[in-house]
Amino acid sequence: MDQSPLHPKSNVMPALKLSFHGTFALKKQDVLKLLEVAETEQGLHGSLMELVERTGLGNEKVLRIKSWAVRSGLVHQNHLSPEGVVVRTCDPYLTSPVTDWLMHSHLSFSDRGLQSPPANPAEWGGWSYFVFCFLPEHPEFTLDELVKASAPVFEDVSSRLLRTNFRFVLRAYTEVQALWSCRFVQSLGNNRFRSGEAQLPNAELLGYFLAKLWQRDFGAQETVALTQLHQPMGLAPILGISDLSSCLQRLETQGLLRQSDNQGDSQITRCWQDPLFLLKKAYGSG
Repeated sequence: MDQSPLHPKSNVMPALKLSFHGTFALKKQDVLKLLEVAETEQGLHGSLMELVERTGLGNEKVLRIKSWAVRSGLVHQNHLSPEGVVVRTCDPYLTSPVTDWLMHSHLSFSDRGLQSPPANPAEWGGWSYFVFCFLPEHPEFTLDELVKASAPVFEDVSSRLLRTNFRFVLRAYTEVQALWSCRFVQSLGNNRFRSGEAQLPNAELLGYFLAKLWQRDFGAQETVALTQLHQPMGLAPILGISDLSSCLQRLETQGLLRQSDNQGDSQITRCWQDPLFLLKKAYGSG
């Protein structure tokens, strides 16, 4: 196993953690049915049959789509998450690229959300491995290459299961009914794919991403060194880029942060208060 900084040595045997989808691909029209129920007073509480009746989804499907909604950051504890409330208010039919980017960012962290990240992103499962380990080293790849690279990481998972599960990850990015509009991963045909050429989010959504990661990594701290923002599970890999300078410049232009120099060390000072306010503004910016 590669022991590069993106694959630090660990005693933890990574688990793939991609079986949550069953055999149901991400389709936002199905997620929308869950959100319409989650925003009611009862939310998603109740028996399975009640949930089937209220959503119009089948027995197995309703559980799998619920998992998609939870991992996408839109549902928490059987109700809309704070982000889910913003999405239902600003993008009720889930058609905005802002929503696609938001869902992608949450899916990147598997089922762990914004907990303190592990030394090895693969410890959080296949989706985190794909975004934070594989793509930075493979901007263009085939499904076969993804399976081959991941096999030594997830040693207990057969090649067949790796292929099946990563195919669902790729479908989530390349199908129109899923997260296609963020263009985080693009299909080139013949099971070949490319990353790193996404149309980046507007400045307000970039600010939301940075604000959430800042909460995770620095808490209430006002100023940090620029180098501290470059992390294996930080903003750059979430956006599919290697250099944050242009993004930080956009945020500074919008008054969301200040950049300064302290005896040769670049410093970043945050100028936001509420990440959710930035998310709401992101929808207003288109």
